[in-house]
Amino acid sequence: MASYLRSWLTGAPPVAAIPDTPNVVRISPPASDDEGEDTETEDNSVPAFPALNSAQRAAPSKPPAFLSDSSLMPPPPVPSLATRTPGVSNRSSSAASSSLLAPTTTTKPPVKPSKKREKVALAPGHSPLDWAALKSSGTDLRGVDSLTRIPPSVLKQHRSKDDAWTAINGKVYNMTAYLPFHPGGERELMRVAGRDGTYLFASTHAWVNADYMLDTCLVGFLISEPSTDSP
Repeated sequence: MASYLRSWLTGAPPVAAIPDTPNVVRISPPASDDEGEDTETEDNSVPAFPALNSAQRAAPSKPPAFLSDSSLMPPPPVPSLATRTPGVSNRSSSAASSSLLAPTTTTKPPVKPSKKREKVALAPGHSPLDWAALKSSGTDLRGVDSLTRIPPSVLKQHRSKDDAWTAINGKVYNMTAYLPFHPGGERELMRVAGRDGTYLFASTHAWVNADYMLDTCLVGFLISEPSTDSP
């Protein structure tokens, strides 16, 4: 050991340690992979699934079945649309046809109204707003002192432009002041003068509220003709 230290201090090449020296520890270098020795390595490969010896691999495999577009579609309605004639309904097969089908159409033209209702040009100052202002002005539009019961014979006496009465839904109105304000013209309104105009009013403009339109023109209520039989 002393000779080894002496050679190290003097710069001489070191002398190999004596094999029999008890104080020297021998360190063996790691074994090289190139020496052909059998060494254990990590296996990172993915195992087969299913396993090679499993029952799934032993059974014969079948390819998955894919449905076509025609197989996924619902069955065509009966009768088929390709065999139908446009504009002709098939009454015999209506029960067997699908309820999802659109209703059959018709080739008949729509029925036109028998008579077209037209409005006339009103004179200035005779608009619906003017009529509303006239009603609220306090002007006497009834022409009577009190409401009375009016039979058809009395109603018939008031059928002129200067004195025009009519009955609508059992109520008698003096429509003389309303004649120039009527959108359909005086001529149309005079058709019900002196008689019950309920039917004509409802068939022409049932959406109009006659009670609100002629409330200040109310003169009485229509009653049945009194009996003329003597007791």
